[in-house]
Amino acid sequence: MTTTNGSNEAIPTLQLLDPEGRRVTTRGTKGYRDRAADLTPENLRGMYRDMVLTRRFDEEATSLQRQGELALYAPSRGQEAAQVGSAYALRPQDFVFPSYREHGVLQVRGVDTVDRLRFFRGSDHGGWDPNEHNAHVYTVVIGAHALHATGYAMGVQRDGTPLDKHDGTAVITYFGDGATSQGDVNEAMVYATVNQAPVVFFLQNNQWAISEPTSRQTRTPLYRRGEAFGMPSLRVDGNDVLAVYAATQEALERARLGQGPSFIEAFTYRMGAHTTSDDPTRYRTTDQEEVWRRRDPIDRLAALLRAEGELDDEFVAQVQASADELGVGLRSGVRALDGGAPVSTFDDVYATPHGIVASERAWYEAYEAGDPPAEQYAIAETAQGGAR
Repeated sequence: MTTTNGSNEAIPTLQLLDPEGRRVTTRGTKGYRDRAADLTPENLRGMYRDMVLTRRFDEEATSLQRQGELALYAPSRGQEAAQVGSAYALRPQDFVFPSYREHGVLQVRGVDTVDRLRFFRGSDHGGWDPNEHNAHVYTVVIGAHALHATGYAMGVQRDGTPLDKHDGTAVITYFGDGATSQGDVNEAMVYATVNQAPVVFFLQNNQWAISEPTSRQTRTPLYRRGEAFGMPSLRVDGNDVLAVYAATQEALERARLGQGPSFIEAFTYRMGAHTTSDDPTRYRTTDQEEVWRRRDPIDRLAALLRAEGELDDEFVAQVQASADELGVGLRSGVRALDGGAPVSTFDDVYATPHGIVASERAWYEAYEAGDPPAEQYAIAETAQGGAR
């Protein structure tokens, strides 16, 4: 498969499943096809289920924000294959650094649906314990987490983790096309390649950095950014869950074996708004959206499963029932969240106790109880450089 950029240059793109749900046997893709062939019918139905549940989560979260229950929300509709396919390639010991739109990745990693929305409701600074699921909390600062992922991967090296494609540890970080213009992402790739860090840079190119199209950000395909830094790089059809899985599995195995970082560009489309504060009708047409609606990743996988006799109405009904249950639980769970204790701001700032943070916490607790003692105020004010 080839896609084009703004100058109509043909770009090689890995595809194993076409928009009609037919397996593709393009020359040169046998290694990837073999990886996808290892997925059992049960695996594929699991992918279908997680993609459907991710979309239902997305719809419910968007509705909750419109009803005033969330301050903001970043939809992921249309990107389910890129997220679920890549997450299925992860092993339990691998670590994920998401941005703020990787709801499908967190679905596969088992992060509770209500916990995923604590941050967007403003009741928590994160939402879940990253060590419980080997998945970091959402990062809203564009591209900053690419450095965190690379640092974590360098730590994995220094911990002496086994170099084994199954038992080794890899790190994956997700970001969008707009983040490739950020210095943090490029700096992370410098550190990753120089140190041969076991990290996969997974770009979800949904073609819009808020309202800026990719053509306004780059003159060359984005996967070539990785090549420029000296790492194996590949563009895949981001609406093809099989291609995404195979490409990510290969990159993660390379990382676990100590062969350094990789760069994957999943070429997809953001069917909804950038966030619920955005109005995409101001910068793109419904004709564009219709083209990508016909490439829907869930419909594509469903067509494959039906053609191969692995998806019946009973299973579809079961998944729909699970989606309905998710919706009910998410609505009631989010509405039951309180605002959180303000003093929790001081929790988990550093890995170990810190004197300045401790003094500021003491001052705040005294303030909440009444007027803080003058000496505590002086300590806090000094720690903050004299600024209140």
